[in-house]
Amino acid sequence: MNTPDTHQGGESDLVQVSLSALEHYAYCPRQCGLILLEDAFEDDAATVRGTLLHQRVDTPGNRGRHTIRTLHALPVWHDRYGLTGICDTVELHADGRILPIEHKSGRYHPGGPADIQAAAQAMCLEEMFHRPVPDAAVYSAADRKRHPITVDNTLRTRVVELARTVRVMLSTTQLPPPVADTRCRNCSMATGCMPKLLTGTRRYQQALTDLYRPHHPTEDA
Repeated sequence: MNTPDTHQGGESDLVQVSLSALEHYAYCPRQCGLILLEDAFEDDAATVRGTLLHQRVDTPGNRGRHTIRTLHALPVWHDRYGLTGICDTVELHADGRILPIEHKSGRYHPGGPADIQAAAQAMCLEEMFHRPVPDAAVYSAADRKRHPITVDNTLRTRVVELARTVRVMLSTTQLPPPVADTRCRNCSMATGCMPKLLTGTRRYQQALTDLYRPHHPTEDA
């Protein structure tokens, strides 16, 4: 299985990046920064639905069904890439196939952030079980369908690159700028983020200039 290379040596010293952070950053870097750097998170109807969905599937344990054993809330990690997280569901098939299934309350968007999270789960499972995991799936509660994902090299590279980017953000503690686009309409954190106020407004740019302009007090005559 070909996977992206990382630097050699010192991998265990990498700052751990959660799989959920990869999805947040892929959706909106600023949202990820607000959550990780400022410990900010606001619930709305969508996030509550997601929480309730995960409460149903995230009870640790395993169940058997015919030739498939199903694991729930399985902790996973990848030391070389500095990844850690929890798989909602992992199916262990009798033929040796391993299938991670990420559960989402909303609709599935092909090629979206959920694919990143599911692919990262597959990569972690490969590390833990020492066997290829070429496929994953995203279950959408909105349409009650399981959407298959091929964990190819393009997706794997995206996971590794996002992990590095999130790690840089954590080390610099620099909050990404707001985007102020259609993503903000359905974001529970839009109020605290203030995207429209902070993007490209002359007043905001002037405030930044005034804030960081060196102050030279005038000398008394």
